[in-house]
Amino acid sequence: MKTDIYKIKTDKAWNRLYDRLDNDHLLAKVDEGHRTRKLSPWMRYGAVAAVLIGIVCGAVYWVSGFKEPIPNLLTQENQSAFTLATTLEDGSVVLLAGETSLLYPEHFITDKREVSLEGNAFFDIAKKQGQPFWINTEQAKIEVLGTAFSVQSGENTPFRLSVQRGTVRVSLKKGNQECYVKAGETVTVQSQKLIVQHTDKEAEDWSRFFKHIRFKDEPLANILKVMNLSTDSLQIQVDSPVLAERRLTVEFSDESPEMVANLIASALNLKCIRQGNVYSLSE
Repeated sequence: MKTDIYKIKTDKAWNRLYDRLDNDHLLAKVDEGHRTRKLSPWMRYGAVAAVLIGIVCGAVYWVSGFKEPIPNLLTQENQSAFTLATTLEDGSVVLLAGETSLLYPEHFITDKREVSLEGNAFFDIAKKQGQPFWINTEQAKIEVLGTAFSVQSGENTPFRLSVQRGTVRVSLKKGNQECYVKAGETVTVQSQKLIVQHTDKEAEDWSRFFKHIRFKDEPLANILKVMNLSTDSLQIQVDSPVLAERRLTVEFSDESPEMVANLIASALNLKCIRQGNVYSLSE
């Protein structure tokens, strides 16, 4: 008896759902010649089930179709005394000091760029509207839009950030404290608090990252971009996009821009011509 009662209730529920879908024109149309024929209960159940399956599949497709893929993470480690220069996909430059590692995605996602740092590094971040750049360290998280600064954050060294150009926001992971650091300022962590002070120019020597620098299988365009950051007086350029993509593994140790241009020209068998304050490399 109970089985019959449950069956009647189930039939009524399916019929109500069928009638609602039919009124909303969500069921497949019946041919004119068969419109007056009454559908059997199993046919009605099948029609409703087909619609529900279609809705579920459509929702799964919509969610999966708009979800960005998980980025492939890369690690750059520098175990040498030379600074290791890396140019990220977005054009941002990262100079890693010795005993420093950087974890970063091969391709950044749409709404943000995020990396993790352990050690001491100099960043020159390319500005991307609507795509902030985040740096995770052991003690703090750093947000930038387009600026240049150095970060010290190792397992056995205190956190320290000095801004050369622009503004960054630093947030402590413990204590929910944050601050903005402008060009010419340095922030440190003391007793779990962020302390902002004017940068000691004698203590903060930006050029130290460029004095002994190494490039590993980098396009020539990236190498020149980094070396041009170290000086405003003389710049090095290439005369063609094809030449800009030539890859090179090279080290420079406190060389002048003229010496850098001539060394690259010699390594790649190029011509080097100076025109005013620009050294031009060509084939």
